[in-house]
Amino acid sequence: MEKSKFTDPFKQAREGKGYGEMNDQNDPVTMILGHKDVRKCAHNWKTFQSGGEEVGRIVVPSEVHIRETRQIPFEVDPPEHKDYRDLLNPWFKRPLESDYQAKLTDIINQVVNEALEKGSLEVVEEFSLKLQSRALTLLLNIPFEESERWISWGTHVFRSEDTALDADKANILYDYIDREIDKAIANPGDDLYSVLLASEVNGKKMTKEEVKGVLVLTFAGGRDTVINAVTNSIAYFADHPESLQRLRDEPEIMNTAIEELIRYFSPLTQMGRVATEDTQVCEHAIKAQSRISMCWASANRDERVFENANEVILDRKVNPHVAFGFGTHNCLGATHARQIMKILLSTLTEKVGSMKILEAKENIEDLDEFKRKVGFDSLHVTFNKL
Repeated sequence: MEKSKFTDPFKQAREGKGYGEMNDQNDPVTMILGHKDVRKCAHNWKTFQSGGEEVGRIVVPSEVHIRETRQIPFEVDPPEHKDYRDLLNPWFKRPLESDYQAKLTDIINQVVNEALEKGSLEVVEEFSLKLQSRALTLLLNIPFEESERWISWGTHVFRSEDTALDADKANILYDYIDREIDKAIANPGDDLYSVLLASEVNGKKMTKEEVKGVLVLTFAGGRDTVINAVTNSIAYFADHPESLQRLRDEPEIMNTAIEELIRYFSPLTQMGRVATEDTQVCEHAIKAQSRISMCWASANRDERVFENANEVILDRKVNPHVAFGFGTHNCLGATHARQIMKILLSTLTEKVGSMKILEAKENIEDLDEFKRKVGFDSLHVTFNKL
């Protein structure tokens, strides 16, 4: 069986009742599974709230017990959300600039060259984590060398091998960000910390806690997701050398192919909301203050929307996937992630002749009634030069 194959565990429940249920630390979650219902809930921020009183509750698994800092603008609802978003959007659109892309190309070239020189390596730790961490220095506009510290943390910010949530590990990130904010206060520069500290939102200077909220989101939100996207794509092209050749022959389908890989692998399974009132979804009663999740991974396999949804179709013509979220809270880092994927795939077509999977250990999420493969805990691959 192909290692890059990701099955759809949600199909039966999605096509039947339209939702699933999971217990998350004794705080149940109703999982919304259909594409139409997921988009409808994501759009309805008044009924399904991101900025509730309990910080961290909208994440699944809940982070209520491991953080007190509100992630911004992720856990803020309109109208305040727009003020933060308007401030942050220009910074997070920088990956569209030619200078940024040139630097990102150098970073990705180096990672691919290292893989080719080694011949074979473990992709998660030695390729994807390196690439993600080094690229993040560009997004934050800080020295490249800082990536070595982030690489040393390992792949997961909030979890360890034996637990979905690890407060001690999370505190490594929080303490680090606190120190970096203090450094930027003492010696302002042109990095994201300094820019935010000098910024105003709705006529008020951003506080240290608000700046920390933006940075925690930037670190945590773009870590496992990018690592999964990169690793899973490597696995796919190792299993499908003809697809890599097709991208060489038809570079015009590159952007379409990237969206299709992101749809198929859906690096983030789901994201929660808290109901502000008694309501219904899929004829299922939702009580006020209870949690729902919008299951992006299920919505992206909905065969009412995607023909041959369980296949990777690199030139898929219609692809309204929700892998970057939908509505008000669509992913702030999507532009950065797309540029990583575009430059990575272009570099692979230029330098790599073929790849072969030697060994793979899958990363399976336990979602009670659903067991979902989200990526790999380890993936050993041989890289062959073109």
